[in-house]
Amino acid sequence: MDGLTGKVVIITGASEGIGRALAVAMARMGCQLVLSARNETRLASLALEIANYGPPPFVFAADVSSPEQCEALVEAAVAHYGHLDILINNAGMTMWSRFDELTQLSVLEDIMRVNYLGPAYLTHAALPHLKASKGQVVVVASVAGLTGVPTRSGYAASKHAVIGFFDSLRIELVDDNVAVTVICPDFVVSQIHKRALDGAGHPLGKSPMQEAKILTAEQCANMMLPVIATRGRQLITSLRGRLGRWLKLIAPGLIDKIARRAIASGH
Repeated sequence: MDGLTGKVVIITGASEGIGRALAVAMARMGCQLVLSARNETRLASLALEIANYGPPPFVFAADVSSPEQCEALVEAAVAHYGHLDILINNAGMTMWSRFDELTQLSVLEDIMRVNYLGPAYLTHAALPHLKASKGQVVVVASVAGLTGVPTRSGYAASKHAVIGFFDSLRIELVDDNVAVTVICPDFVVSQIHKRALDGAGHPLGKSPMQEAKILTAEQCANMMLPVIATRGRQLITSLRGRLGRWLKLIAPGLIDKIARRAIASGH
């Protein structure tokens, strides 16, 4: 993965989970990182850690649901490093509620703004620079973007939107030689589960997952890096996710049962 050495990379949602694991791994590879998230304290702590074994990262706190902040993030990154090679759209949020128990419909809007519009805003701001460098857009979608998932309807909708958007964008950018990579993780250990919104729009406060039975963020990042380095089209991290794409065509009811069982078991 020497091809990543020296690349200027923006990572959103970098303060924890997959984003943090990617930041640590890419710093060790010698990438020039731009770390972004809303939590400035966690970003500062991560930057100090990374400086021990890689180039000091540039930190810029931003909320990706704001197009103005997305533009400011890209402008600051390019002003700092002079160019941009890779944009990793990783920031996200989720929910954990049946739709008929949802009392705050704003939950759906909030999720769509962060998970779908955020990557769209940021990618739009970054595209002129990525065209100039013949760079790469990476988006962390989900296996929930490939099939329905009970209690996560708004999340699944946002990830379906993300996959459709970036698959379309890939076709548009062929002549510009800008790669588009879509990552579809299965369940991953992350604070996102504890902050999942319930039907009233409040964070759960605890993870409903059996975290000992799902991928760690570091494992997920290690699976992603070769795909990013080779400018791959897509990664689905789990066997059930890969098989599910095809089973859905011939046995959609079976996929519904698998999704229901996964949520019930928490892994």
